[in-house]
Amino acid sequence: MSEATRLFVYGTLKPGEWGFEQWCAGRVTALAPAIALGRLYHLALGYPALCLEPGWVQGVVLSLPTTLLATLDSFEGYDPHQAQQSEYQRQWQPIYHCDLTPFTWAWLYTMTQDRIQALGGEWLPQGIWSQSQGRG
Repeated sequence: MSEATRLFVYGTLKPGEWGFEQWCAGRVTALAPAIALGRLYHLALGYPALCLEPGWVQGVVLSLPTTLLATLDSFEGYDPHQAQQSEYQRQWQPIYHCDLTPFTWAWLYTMTQDRIQALGGEWLPQGIWSQSQGRG
């Protein structure tokens, strides 16, 4: 059995969204609702981005094989060898239960505020995004 890791997802990789079905379904060993520090933005491209700013983002912590991270990095436009040129950054961050108590640490994909603005980001003050709603 391969080594496992945790990934906090808040957009297309959440259960019920198309990215989860394509990349994660059948490979996730556990999942739990959670929140992470940050602000969530809906990009004009039709998907969200999390920026490490004051606020809360609602999502799900997935337990998955560490080997799946390379595939998800590619999907998210993250190249660990050219991180500064990547669309997203993958960072190890503290994650919280929905009642704001500490939960665990997990990887999550973040984007800089400059990049969010360049991509027409619209702040989602509730910290929730869903493809079915178009926005949060």
